[in-house]
Amino acid sequence: MTIQDIPTINAALNATATVLITLGFVFIKQGRRDAHRAAMMSAAVVSAIFLVGYVTHKVLIRGVHTPFGGEGFIRTIYYVMLISHIILAIAIAYLVPRTFLLALKGDFARHKRWAKFTYPIWYYVSVTGVLVYFFLYQWWPKTG
Repeated sequence: MTIQDIPTINAALNATATVLITLGFVFIKQGRRDAHRAAMMSAAVVSAIFLVGYVTHKVLIRGVHTPFGGEGFIRTIYYVMLISHIILAIAIAYLVPRTFLLALKGDFARHKRWAKFTYPIWYYVSVTGVLVYFFLYQWWPKTG
């Protein structure tokens, strides 16, 4: 494994988290509380591993920004997505642990209220994390 492999691994972790978050949502809607808990705890673990990989990559590349190779309208789309992704990812760093803590304490009424906000934001951050990878490294990489 090289430093260049880390973004691909991180994208795979984000994609996995997205699947697990989706399953957790489906399970709770079906009333399958134990399956919901397992899916969401797994999503949290995968997201934490992603965060370690992301920070490690940033440290190893000394914080150098990966340039976006797209031009015109797609560049605007990318930066709007990136900025919203970053802002909401910061929010998720508080929202997810808070929502989990309420569930772990057994305060399911408050957990449910928090989850109504946390779930779509976490989902958006996970999906856009994968999209940022594709925009930067697959679809519009900066060449030359």
